[in-house]
Amino acid sequence: MVETLGNLSEQEVFDVVVIGAGGAGMSAALFAAIDGARVLLVEHTEYVGGSTAYSAGTTWIPASKHAASVNRDDSSANAEGFLSRAVGEHSSAAMRRAFLDAGPTAVAHIEANSDVKYRARPFHPDYLSEIEGSTLRGRALEPLPFDGRKLGSAFALIRPPIPEFTVLGGMMVDRDDVGHLLNMTKSAASFGHAVKLLTRHARDRMGHSRGTRLVMGNALIGRLLYSLLQRGVTVLTQTKLDALHSGPNGIEAVTLSQVNERRRIGVKGGVILASGGFNRHPKYRAEMLPGADAAWCPGAPGHTGSAQDLALAAGARFGESAMSNAFWAPVSTRKRADGTTAVFPHFLMDRGKPGMMTVDKNGRRFLNENTSYHLFGIAMQKALSVPAFLITDAEGLMKYGLGMVRPGGKGLASYLADGYLTEANTLDELAGKLGIDSAGLADSVARMNRYAQTGVDEDFHRGSTDYQNANGDANWSGPNKCLGPIGRAPFYAVRLYPGDIGAATGLVTDTDARVLNHDDRPIDGLYACGNDMQSVMGGVYPGPGITLGPGLAFGYLAARHAAARASQPVALTDQRDDALTLPIDLATHAHAK
Repeated sequence: MVETLGNLSEQEVFDVVVIGAGGAGMSAALFAAIDGARVLLVEHTEYVGGSTAYSAGTTWIPASKHAASVNRDDSSANAEGFLSRAVGEHSSAAMRRAFLDAGPTAVAHIEANSDVKYRARPFHPDYLSEIEGSTLRGRALEPLPFDGRKLGSAFALIRPPIPEFTVLGGMMVDRDDVGHLLNMTKSAASFGHAVKLLTRHARDRMGHSRGTRLVMGNALIGRLLYSLLQRGVTVLTQTKLDALHSGPNGIEAVTLSQVNERRRIGVKGGVILASGGFNRHPKYRAEMLPGADAAWCPGAPGHTGSAQDLALAAGARFGESAMSNAFWAPVSTRKRADGTTAVFPHFLMDRGKPGMMTVDKNGRRFLNENTSYHLFGIAMQKALSVPAFLITDAEGLMKYGLGMVRPGGKGLASYLADGYLTEANTLDELAGKLGIDSAGLADSVARMNRYAQTGVDEDFHRGSTDYQNANGDANWSGPNKCLGPIGRAPFYAVRLYPGDIGAATGLVTDTDARVLNHDDRPIDGLYACGNDMQSVMGGVYPGPGITLGPGLAFGYLAARHAAARASQPVALTDQRDDALTLPIDLATHAHAK
């Protein structure tokens, strides 16, 4: 049930308190409730869903019950070898093993006991497909679409998707819908699919501010919220964690605040931190993501790191082994009419398609445009290519779009007027408008046009792996599905920036997601999962959904341990430690790389 803090008494005691209502936190809360615990879910913002609500909702779980439907040859052992080679010393082998063991069980358990349902994508390659043990299908799960009308008034609690990822004023579409909409005049099946979508959306808009057919991350959050409410979990939004209270039995209470209300809430089993990580914490961001403007972050606003501050004060520590402190994607930005800034992640719709090319200020390519979005963001920073420039011609824009500009090229005037999109009749003119080297750009285009004919990218080997080819154009007639010429005027460009899409560095935990102190001993009653937890992937991005997958698995492990702890008798005591609140010397706890 959705509550207000004022309706909870000062003597209120919960078995498990979860801080943060993103995908990991909501999953942990649901697992605890399934195990019979009395659960309180606390969210700092006005919406539930966190960055999961913005995402595709893909969940990377090898060897799940769904894998065999698309790939009978994969196994947990294959995945373990793959992660060992891909991640190596950037994370603990024991933590990776715990994830692989718990993941399939977590999927089966949540599906058997709630409305959360997944399916395997028929074709969704691991990003590092060149590494032994990778697969093309079976590990990436996606949530089934969900009818938001089942939530009634609680539908308004779900964080809406990024507006630029919707159509027709709030209609969500997934990758399958996009294909049907683009082909609706060419295929009877696509036309029928599109008509159903449009008819449903028209009905929705008669009574709702946006479409109620939820897909991708919104579908996952909708299913989680519906299941939590069905199980009687108490949900508080716009509520802040002010203090953790410790005693002889570890963390025994929390202090929460909401508007003018403040309550101390008892906790029997434990507090699970799933608040989204440090990305919008001013100090940690400056130390761990130097040079990355917060305005480039496309994540939801709730990951302030304030809950991690309290954990650090309780003796926790940040991990130090990750390859990168965050996960990355190239993004473009644009001011909306209401004054807010749209941050658009360039995941796969444009940069890797034929006729697309990315250059630096010298007009030169500096990376393989078909690499994963994480490695793309890292490459931009290593090459000091900020901003970088994603360039195409009239044909590329028409076929694939360019960032927020949709395929077909309609409505270009507004994008050109505010400078989001740059247009020129010649490459020399385009270079001048962008302030980049004209000769370098001309040479880069000439080289790309030559590679489009031969099918071989002699500079960066674009289109040389299964993952890269999957993000090309399967219908392209050239010898390489990722390479095409750039030559039909006018020419277009958008500016790209490295946007952090989630924290990789977080609180160190054990295999039950218990937060560890500086002596590697568990802090009793304190757990972490999701991006509050040190990434089991070690800042490497080996496949799609490698944040939500571990979030689900370790949310399950944390909830199981905390719920079991709540059922154990504890010795009564009158002793009570002071609350672990701020200010504290944050400099002793933050570890910049």
